[in-house]
Amino acid sequence: MPIITIFGSSLPDESSSAYADARRLGKLCAESGFAICNGGYGGLMQASARGAREAGGKAIGVTCELWPLRPNQWITEEVRTRSYPERLMTLVESGDAYVVLPGGTGTLVELALSWELMNKSILSSTVGGRRPLLVWAPYWRAVIECLNQEIHLGAAVAPSLERFSRAMEIVTLVEDADHAVEKLKELLR
Repeated sequence: MPIITIFGSSLPDESSSAYADARRLGKLCAESGFAICNGGYGGLMQASARGAREAGGKAIGVTCELWPLRPNQWITEEVRTRSYPERLMTLVESGDAYVVLPGGTGTLVELALSWELMNKSILSSTVGGRRPLLVWAPYWRAVIECLNQEIHLGAAVAPSLERFSRAMEIVTLVEDADHAVEKLKELLR
């Protein structure tokens, strides 16, 4: 069963549209035969786990001893880590694909780490290759466009352009949960 690691904010509550979107994503993932993995706590982590569980799916929560929090009630399997870096790597290594929902600096770190490990082919040596990296376009588009400007920072020589182009091709922008799961099914099967 493929595992989709979902990154996102711990802040949204049940009344927010971001929570509803994450819950729908979890539900659609489970209905499509995917397990989900996330940070195991509240907000969009809880929402995606809830959606998966309500659809009969599996929800893995990667938690950390640094925080005296218990995983949310929707987690079916807890993976407890000792440190924040270990938690980050466990989240990345656990996923067959990634979906990056709205979030703050923690979510940005997760996006950057998974992207950079694939960009530098480090992920290939640790877990066997490139994985689909889907990014919630309505929220992250400006960040992706900002990073797309890097090509203008240095001398535009052919090898640099090719390497940069490959880096930008790693990210797939998705508009909503339905689009994300469509792309996951296309890219993982």
